[in-house]
Amino acid sequence: MPFINWVEDDQATGPVADIYDAWKQANPQREKMPDILKCFSSRADVLGKVIELSYPLHFQDGSLTRRTKEMIATLVSALNQCPY
Repeated sequence: MPFINWVEDDQATGPVADIYDAWKQANPQREKMPDILKCFSSRADVLGKVIELSYPLHFQDGSLTRRTKEMIATLVSALNQCPY
């Protein structure tokens, strides 16, 4: 159970639903929004900006490859005992 109230996929309306739909269209291999993004769903404006900022940083090659970034994220999550 989350400590942060968020909007579930099937309960999203208005701007949050629009953002969820756009994200799902951009990520057709995923059936629902990741919980880490739902944490921002109480503020659609913030959710949109988080996606806009974080996805290029996390999922495009730069100084580090995406593979390296994913390995670092996995290690940090494991060390923090985080399900994400």
